Amino acid sequence: QVQLAQSGGGVVQAGDSLRLSCAASGRTFGRNVMAWFRQPPGKEREFVAGIRWSGASTYNTDSMKERFTISRDNTKNTVYLHMNSLKPEDTADYYCAASRATLRTPVNLNEYDYWGQGTQVTVSS
Repeated sequence: QVQLAQSGGGVVQAGDSLRLSCAASGRTFGRNVMAWFRQPPGKEREFVAGIRWSGASTYNTDSMKERFTISRDNTKNTVYLHMNSLKPEDTADYYCAASRATLRTPVNLNEYDYWGQGTQVTVSS
């Protein structure tokens, strides 16, 4: 049984940092694109960042690129999202996901087959 187990998250103040982790079990995703999505309250789930097996990363917006870093440790079958300079608008449920894609980074959530359980991040002003 494939599982993506998330950890991290919580309530922080604006300007703080957080690291989210996502450990996969049941199979390896060494060649698959891994990504983070988020779903703000009352809004649709959106792509945050994705990373290919090589470490090449893609971010949704310039703001995310400037403040977030996605990384992966293929030996641990784990992907991370480091978030710096957090803002209240970063408040959301964050989800890790594994895609069937290997050579490009999909931004559409329909191209991701496995999902973590979600973790809440709340940034207070």
